[in-house]
Amino acid sequence: MIKFKHHGDFKKTTTFLGRIRDLYYKRILDKYGKLGVEALSAATPVDSGETADSWVYEIIETKDGYKIAFNNTHTNDGVNIALLLQYGHATRNGTFVEGRDFINPAIQPIFDEIVEDVWKEVRSS
Repeated sequence: MIKFKHHGDFKKTTTFLGRIRDLYYKRILDKYGKLGVEALSAATPVDSGETADSWVYEIIETKDGYKIAFNNTHTNDGVNIALLLQYGHATRNGTFVEGRDFINPAIQPIFDEIVEDVWKEVRSS
């Protein structure tokens, strides 16, 4: 026969298990962050290549869990160049350069893969 007695609480155990869970989620999100940066970089229109090479991601902890934020750090006079390429912009002589939707088609397959992987995980539990 096995007896189990305990005094106090399981705070250290729950903290430890919470950290392991967080590391697991972060490792998965890190995988998709890297894939997203690769996809965005490959889809970015190239002139000098600076905008394509300036994609980064960040894993952000929220009150509900985690999220991945993709950003492009290439700016000119404080204006994000990736957004100008995506949505278009006016020129100095008053004409408008039409934007090209390259972000959404590039990142959508990554989102679909995340959903598929999460659904597999839910079904196997």
